Amino acid sequence: METIKETLSNIRGVLVSLGQTVRVWDIIDILIIAYLIYYILTVMRKTNAGSVIRGIILILVVAWLSYKLEMKATRYILRQTLEMGVIVLIVLFQPELRKLFSQVGTSTSNVMFWKRARHENLESVIQCIVSASAAMANSGTGAIIVFEREVGLNDYAVSGTTIDASITEELVQNIFYPNSPLHDGALIIRDGRLFAAACMLPLSNNVNLGRDIGMRHKAGVGISERSDAIAIIVSEQTSSMSVAVDGMLKRYLSEETLLKLLQSELLPGEGGRIRGKSKKVKN
Repeated sequence: METIKETLSNIRGVLVSLGQTVRVWDIIDILIIAYLIYYILTVMRKTNAGSVIRGIILILVVAWLSYKLEMKATRYILRQTLEMGVIVLIVLFQPELRKLFSQVGTSTSNVMFWKRARHENLESVIQCIVSASAAMANSGTGAIIVFEREVGLNDYAVSGTTIDASITEELVQNIFYPNSPLHDGALIIRDGRLFAAACMLPLSNNVNLGRDIGMRHKAGVGISERSDAIAIIVSEQTSSMSVAVDGMLKRYLSEETLLKLLQSELLPGEGGRIRGKSKKVKN
């Protein structure tokens, strides 16, 4: 019993000592480091960055061993390699770094200014897009529709034609009608309105997508890799609907699954992501 009391007393003394020495800024410092570690692990999970990180760790271990064992030639080569490591990492992780800085800049703007208001009737907008996508899939009409979220897509919107119109199922189908001058390219939706059409999107360099993936699907995955946008792809070859989000491609979705997926991603308060009958592809 005395031992337990002594242990509790020691613990209480340690806590009191920590309370006197730990500052608020120390806690903030720990939280920042924890968030950075969490973000790096998230990037590693969603992309092929995990293999790159493992390679870097292996090089560091070999460099440490070469230093301890005094292997001069190996140590010299690795030292020269590590000196250029920062530049190499920037080149390798350029898409991830660009997406990170875009999200940080957007989050900062949302804290400093009023967050851009969401469209009040977003539920009906989603329903309209899903119905239009299903109709185009049934008729074998190819399409790619992108929902802009926090990260702005102005760099890609300027490559197309500004519309700024209310969304209707008929208008969406007419835009992608084969003889329409705006059918070749992506349709970008901003704040519940048709913002721009015939927009050029970046193609994904993901080699794991497969040979049966067309240019529309690669463009959809590409824009989801570089931003937090959601891309709906309608294939004219297979008459199927797919969604690209966070660099992952979910294929062969039914109308009901597509609706639930968009609701869970775009509507506030909707929890859980729907996987459906899909193909998950890592970058």
